[in-house]
Amino acid sequence: MMAKDIRIERCSGPALEQYISELARLRIEVFRDFPYLYDGDVDYEKKYLQTYIDCPASVIVIAFDGDTVVGASTAIPMKYETDELKKPFIEQGYNLDEVFYCSESVLDKNYRGLGIGVRFFEEREAHAKDLGGFKHICFCCVERPVDHPRRPAGYVPLDRFWIKRGYVKHPELHTTYIWKDLDDENETPKPMTFWLKHEL
Repeated sequence: MMAKDIRIERCSGPALEQYISELARLRIEVFRDFPYLYDGDVDYEKKYLQTYIDCPASVIVIAFDGDTVVGASTAIPMKYETDELKKPFIEQGYNLDEVFYCSESVLDKNYRGLGIGVRFFEEREAHAKDLGGFKHICFCCVERPVDHPRRPAGYVPLDRFWIKRGYVKHPELHTTYIWKDLDDENETPKPMTFWLKHEL
């Protein structure tokens, strides 16, 4: 597989409708892995992705191999996000109109190492610049204990990759999300920490 074989497109609004099923499938598949260990379902994912269809300022960057969706990366102005995400920024005095949120990136294992992750960041940042008015772009990641029983041998966090993209971890900006881990009977709270890049 060569990077030149992959097509990257930015999609927004109703144009996303045709890809919802594939995106939901891919999200469930990728988020089963550590550190998310997410036991997802298609109906929830479709409902989640509807937010991006309904918001004209959102974007989903999609990676195609031919006509097959092999990766996707979502982003949306923070003011359209959930209260859980907005709360730490409000408490720290940020103007939500100036914050652009990169929700997540998912990529089929067979297509990693081709620079697609870099393109996902570049395209989301470009979308934020095209919209205008943003001073901060951010994402958040789950915090798992180093001795977590499902942590794979040799697992390396993506911190160096994110730092190379210009992002800085901000421990003062944190929230909690609840989901059910694989093999667990109940949902449990997960700590999430934000990374920011300033002055787009």
